Amino acid sequence: MAAEERAPHHDARYQLADLVRARKAELDLSYEKLAVRCVDPETGSQTVKSSWLHRLATYLPVQAPDLPALRGLAAGLDVPLGRVQDAAGAQFFGIDVVWSASGDARALVERADRMTAEQREQLMRLLDTFTQ
Repeated sequence: MAAEERAPHHDARYQLADLVRARKAELDLSYEKLAVRCVDPETGSQTVKSSWLHRLATYLPVQAPDLPALRGLAAGLDVPLGRVQDAAGAQFFGIDVVWSASGDARALVERADRMTAEQREQLMRLLDTFTQ
């Protein structure tokens, strides 16, 4: 069986691996090109190697990433840091963050962070009309 087709072990957790696999495919990147994009915005350093990404995405054992690596992964995958942190926490430490069954609550929170205070207040008033 080819490495790309390797099936994950049924008892293991692969949230970060699955996120990397999905975004790599969506962005149509090789492991090498993805690794080049994984630059920690705070230090300007490339934080992961293509070999680590390959091992992760093909469900092979890897060392848990540190915070700079997570920041770099978020940049390279073009996803919010919180999404990468949640996936890594689930895969490596068994930490499950539950926002809602559908994931809509998390999406709303991420969007709200980009709003002005006035826009958030307007949104809260609107939500109050629906939830009374």
